[in-house]
Formats: sequence, structure tokens, C-alpha cells
Amino acid sequence: MRLSPLSLAVLLLAAPLAQAQTAPVIHHDAKTATAAPASASSAPDQVDLDDVRNFSRVYEIVRQAYVEPVDNKTLMKAAISGMLSGLDPHSEYLDKDGLAELNEDTTGQYGGLGIEVLQVDGTLRIIAPIDDTPASRAGIKPGDTIVKIDGKTVEPENIDDMFKALRGDPGSKVTLTILHEKSDKPIDMPLVREKISVTSVKTRELEPGYAYIRISQFQDDTAPDLEKKLGELIRKNGPQKGAILDLRSNPGGLLTAAVGVSDDFLSSGTIVTTRGRLQDSNLSFEAHAGDLLNGAPMVVLVDNGTASAAEIVSGALKDNHRALIVGRRTFGKGVVQTVLPLDNDHAVKITTARYYTPNGTSIQAEGIKPDIALADLAVNKADSAPSLISSEADLPNHLANEDGTKLGKDIDNDGSAENAKLATQDYALSQALNVLKGLALNRSTYGSPTAAPTKH
Repeated sequence: MRLSPLSLAVLLLAAPLAQAQTAPVIHHDAKTATAAPASASSAPDQVDLDDVRNFSRVYEIVRQAYVEPVDNKTLMKAAISGMLSGLDPHSEYLDKDGLAELNEDTTGQYGGLGIEVLQVDGTLRIIAPIDDTPASRAGIKPGDTIVKIDGKTVEPENIDDMFKALRGDPGSKVTLTILHEKSDKPIDMPLVREKISVTSVKTRELEPGYAYIRISQFQDDTAPDLEKKLGELIRKNGPQKGAILDLRSNPGGLLTAAVGVSDDFLSSGTIVTTRGRLQDSNLSFEAHAGDLLNGAPMVVLVDNGTASAAEIVSGALKDNHRALIVGRRTFGKGVVQTVLPLDNDHAVKITTARYYTPNGTSIQAEGIKPDIALADLAVNKADSAPSLISSEADLPNHLANEDGTKLGKDIDNDGSAENAKLATQDYALSQALNVLKGLALNRSTYGSPTAAPTKH
């Protein structure tokens, strides 16, 4: 990774620019650029000496009067953490353990529960559970709040310790008290931590010719893994009529991975732009020729747990008219963090830019509105007796079909049984598949532009 000098105006400290982020607690894009260090004389907003005196007084009062002794190192760390956390929910001070967790999230391997958590007003809010982890299997959902951990209430004063308590050695036990969204009764969930090894990409066919692509988060290897697995599916089953890209409960991840995945389905156009106060923060990413699906229709399935890097992909495919967005409004994290190392064991993760979808829209605190909105519903199969007569073929003495080749075939096998099964398992996915079939039918009826070459 190449590093370049970047100034921290407040501290007047030149620090290397390491990684840009678009998701909480997940590393982002490495990039190289140079910015001149800021000087005290050029800063229009000088530090007020009264504020410095007040800080010193508070510092001494805490040292002398707090109920328990507090050492200087702990106080300084708390002061730095407080300064950063007061800016926004994503800026924070990272010690050695924090940097280790950041690197673990990048690779998708760590000991814990498999949830992405955001600190909001002194609470721990669930962004999304990760597929096939203790959290997802227990029924934790986006928007839930962690009220207690092992019986200890989550409070603004202990929130950093509570955050760290979510991780631990595989096999260790922890009980989360969870308040589901739109509920007023917390429930206890006993969980066992596991070694979380997240496979970010899964592919399969929902029906012949209709691909299902699930991306659970954006890691170092997500784009090449997508290219490999989707390529294998196409070689095995032939060209696809269309594909569903499922980004529900995807908390985000690496900016470079989001750009790579978007580029895999786009042949041209802007993917995302970022803008901030520093020159390094002003970036634009463009798509290259080639499309893994050769222009076949796409539906992107989203919900309120679709965040950050996942929103970059959703916005890129929507604004470039490459896919329809189906589901619920997304989370709305439209800011970029940069990790600025202070030394080998400490760093500052600070918000340095906003990102914008190709048409120039900021989704910060707004999210992406789906083209086709779906309520958060579950479907149950109707409990009714089968009809004895459901077609002409059930009537006595009916005339046979003139085409003898159709005789003996199950005329009731129209696909509705498979559709009902999928709907009861995953209502949103079944609706997305119906939309995709309509797009594919329209494409086959009215034709499509010449397909672009496949990316390699």
C-alpha cells in the first residue's frame, strides 16, 4: 500500500493517508495523493485561549475529584475519543485493538457474533446481521437496538466497552438484550461467539436462466470472487435471462470493492464521486467496457440494512439505468471516512468526504428510494381444500387437445407452485423475481442493444 502525506489541520500534524471507508468499522479504499500541511498562520479559526483554560480546568478537576483515580493516559484517550465521537457517529480514535478489528473486518475473519453495529446517541444500533452467523440465526434484524450485554445496560459512559464486548473468543457465550424495531419489550438472546469467516458472494439459479447473486458485505476479494462465481454459473447453465443482486442487510465495506462490483455490471458511465475539503477527497470512478451479464436485465433487492458501499452499488446501477431497485429505502450512509495513522499502534478514523451517486445525489441520511417499494411482509400459504374442477380438462367428456404431444403432460404445472414456495420462504425475493421476469420478457419481445464484451 502506497502512502502519501496529509495534514491534520487541528493538530497541525502531517500524517499518511491510508484507507478511505464507506461503512462503519470496515476498511476502505487506498489512494495516493498529496496535500500541503496546514500552518497556524493560515487557519482563520484560531483556538480560543478561554477554551484551552476550560479544558485544562476540567482535566484537573477529573484527576482530583473523580470518585476513582484516573491516570493521565486514560484521560487523554477519553478526551481524544470524545472530540471525535462528537463530530459524527463514524469518526473515532483507534488504538491497537481497534486497528486489529478494522483489519479483521476487511478480510471477513474474526471472533464474534456477526453483526454490524453503529453508535447512535449513546446506544448500539444494529445496521445489519451478516449471513450465516450467530446474530442472523438468532433473528437479529436491521434497526434493532442492543439494550444490555450480559445484563449490563448500554449507556453513553460505557458504550466503547460494550462495543468491544460483542467480540471474543469463538465458543464463548454472551447474552444480548435486544429491542426490536417498533417493539417496546426487550428480549434476551443467548448467543455463542464463533469464528466469523464471511463468504461475501454466493450465486445460484432461482429458476433456469435467472441468476441470484447474494453479496453480504464488501471485502478485499468481493469483486474477483463475484467474477469467478458468476462466470462458473454461466458456463454451467448458459447465458442468463436476468439476475437479482441481493444487497439486503449488507452493511457496506470497501469502497474499491463497491466500485469493482458496479463496474462488473456497467460498460460505461460514472460509478460514484466523492467530495470533501481536502484535494485527496475529490475522486471520481468511471466504469470500463464489459458486463458480466451482457446486458441482461437486473433487479437489485435492498432494505433498511443496505448501507454505505452497498448503497454505492445500488445508486450506480440505478442512476445508470442498469437495474431496477426493489424493496425498502436504504440506510442512508453517504459519507466517507479516512484512516489517518498517528503511529504504528494508533490512528484516527475521521469523516473526510461525502459521496454522490452518478446523477450527483447525496444519499446521506436519506437513503435510496426503491423504484418498486415492498413492505416488510411475510406470506403464508392459504389453508383451503383443493378445487375438484380447476380447468376444462377436469370436466367429464371434455374434448382432447388437437396437439397429441401435449397429452399426458401435467397441465397444472404452470410454475405457480414453485412461486408460492419461494413467496412463503422470502416474499421480497419472489416479488423481485416476478419483476425480473417481466423485464426479461420485454427484452426478448422488443430486442436489446448489442451486448458488450464480458469483463475478464
